[in-house]
Amino acid sequence: MRRIAVFFTLIVFLVTLAGSASAQAGNATIRVLDRNGVEITDLVDGNSIRVNVKLSANVTADTDALFFLGGIISEVASCSIKAGSDTCTSPLFPTLGWLWGIDGATHAENTLKVAVAGQGTPASLALRVRPRPVVMVHGFISSWETWQSYLGLNGYLASMGLQGFAVGDGQVPGVLNTGSSSNPAGRTNSIQQNAEILGQYIAAVQKTTGAEKVDLLVHSMGGMISRFYLDRVMQTENVAQVIFLGSPMAGSACTYPLAALGYLMPASQEILPYYMVNVFNQQILHRHGVPFHMVAGTLLIEPLTSPCAEAPSDSVVALGSAKSIVMDDVQSLSMFHGNFTSDRQVFDQNVKHLLEAPPGSFAPRPDLLAPSLSAQTEQFSKVYGGHLKAGENTQVTIEIDPNVSLANFSLYDSSRSLTVEVRGASGNIIQLDVSKNGLIKIDDPATMLYLGYGFKQPKPGKWVVTLKTGPETPARGADYAMTARFVGGSVLSASSSATILDAGQPLTIEAHLQADGAQINVDSASALVRRPDGTQESLALSAQGETYSVNYQPQQSGLYSVEVTLSGKNADGFGIDRAAFLAFEVQPGNAAVQNTRLLVLAAVLALFLLLILLFLWLRLRKKKAKKAG
Repeated sequence: MRRIAVFFTLIVFLVTLAGSASAQAGNATIRVLDRNGVEITDLVDGNSIRVNVKLSANVTADTDALFFLGGIISEVASCSIKAGSDTCTSPLFPTLGWLWGIDGATHAENTLKVAVAGQGTPASLALRVRPRPVVMVHGFISSWETWQSYLGLNGYLASMGLQGFAVGDGQVPGVLNTGSSSNPAGRTNSIQQNAEILGQYIAAVQKTTGAEKVDLLVHSMGGMISRFYLDRVMQTENVAQVIFLGSPMAGSACTYPLAALGYLMPASQEILPYYMVNVFNQQILHRHGVPFHMVAGTLLIEPLTSPCAEAPSDSVVALGSAKSIVMDDVQSLSMFHGNFTSDRQVFDQNVKHLLEAPPGSFAPRPDLLAPSLSAQTEQFSKVYGGHLKAGENTQVTIEIDPNVSLANFSLYDSSRSLTVEVRGASGNIIQLDVSKNGLIKIDDPATMLYLGYGFKQPKPGKWVVTLKTGPETPARGADYAMTARFVGGSVLSASSSATILDAGQPLTIEAHLQADGAQINVDSASALVRRPDGTQESLALSAQGETYSVNYQPQQSGLYSVEVTLSGKNADGFGIDRAAFLAFEVQPGNAAVQNTRLLVLAAVLALFLLLILLFLWLRLRKKKAKKAG
């Protein structure tokens, strides 16, 4: 009986306490404060706030206050009212997704409510929520104009009530340089330089709109620029999410022809698969909790139809490359690489729902993991390049060795006007066909690839491609570069002993060519090194058993690319031609810092000696003047 009496006494006490707390909270007042403590009634989605509740009377015990947003079941913030007090304020928190309800509808007017001691109160506050801006970042050989379908009063974003900014559009300062198809020999910015410009652009957008956070919608190389920004440039956490469209997270081999010509450097080098996997992805790992979403293209399903990227691909970026780092989700669709930024289907089916992400979608994500270092895996021939004047033709001979099950040819043409005639190893001219050869022609000047075609089970021997100018070839002529991608046959493995090193630190470039155990008589083994300043040097590789290698000591800091080429013949006399593109990054390092310190010290000593000489000279003049007087 005694235990029952105690139990009922406890129940009565708790009911009384709850009733007391509820009564005391009956006339609660809610206030919203921005990060500077200023009271507000409207905000930009994503901005950080604190919420405050004040009751009509003090509570007699520590009491929790929970804040709820209209339509959201779980609380968005909380604070504790101490015994003897009537108020508390929550910690600072972001309002990400407050514009959108769980139904995906816009909630420009939202209601904030409070519950005290588990009881609801009549207190509520109407909030006006404005959309956070969307910043768009273009890719390689492109400009802000690629986003025109998203911009303006009739653009895709305006249909959602969102405001869009494309870097370079003039709405705020900032222009990226990722290269121009009209000036392929021109220099581009590095990823780092473009990331710094992106940071300035975002800061200007924030100032213009009052937004603390932006969404990034990025295409192709714009994804690498955005990742670098998050990791190395961003000072405050001002990105809500990144939506990648066809970004080559493990690089794209379609840049081989451009890199071989030394065009659009350093951007063309920074897209090399070896650079992305062994240099960029080893260092750019921090995303500061930002969600990553990928939309990848799978337009080309069959390997025959995808000349320079592994199928499936969007023509220049393989699906495997797009999803090679951890993503929150990967959406795929049949889409050409150049159409991602304009196609309405991409916006409606793949982008729109991500921009409408409701509260609860932005929990912090972990940083990325560095991938394992990898050597060259895909097999390519040497890149054959040059310049054709208007009215000229030229021939490119590519050796195809036995056991090659698929050979894909790809052509870069600065004028996008050349035609090809293909003569197989049998000596016969082959009429290229879309179904038989996967013939693809891309007229988009912002795409690296111009012409591609392939052959299944090609006959071993010399394949001769005649490149012809025509009426549409401009008077200045055309720069061209051609390579072949092989499946099967001989395998070239190439690597550098270091991919990130200090200036003056030596490295070793190695290559090994094998053909299913058959002996290969290597006629030549070389490495063409392109330095950060655009100059180049050719190195001969020496045989060390079946491995060919050369030691190299870079002196300049910056990005180097290396085209390693081995050619020879097998025992049956068939020619073998393989090339691999490597890349490594030389950082200023201790040696450069030490040299700088020595130079500074030498300059200080020289200045000190100069001052002593000046002092002695002035003193001598003074003595002479005194004697003369």
